[in-house]
Amino acid sequence: MNHPLLVSAFVILLVLVIINEAKSSAQGVTAREAIRLLNKDEAIVLDIRDRKDFAAGHITGSVHIPMTNLDKRIDELKKHESKTIIVVCKMGNTAAAAVAKLNKAGYAQAVKLKGGMMQWQTEALPLVKK
Repeated sequence: MNHPLLVSAFVILLVLVIINEAKSSAQGVTAREAIRLLNKDEAIVLDIRDRKDFAAGHITGSVHIPMTNLDKRIDELKKHESKTIIVVCKMGNTAAAAVAKLNKAGYAQAVKLKGGMMQWQTEALPLVKK
């Protein structure tokens, strides 16, 4: 307690980080929820990882548009505009930015996969390798 200002600043930052994480995870779905959406609601998966990671293994039926090309190729998703779009990245962090871009472009039902492909693989869910 020699530095009350420093401790106060740390506590405030910690609270802000927790609030930010709660907001970003609120718009995501778990791997099991994603499977339900794929099977029942005919959702689609948008994989935004680079080509090498995508080729190493991806979810069946995924649309591959790398994050670096999303702005240029977003119109390729027009035919899926009414469906839920599950955005997948490596660990779930980059997907939030892609979801924000999709929402801004009018894709209201875009959600991220919590934990990304790392979580999908941890749960031993099937992958396609090509």
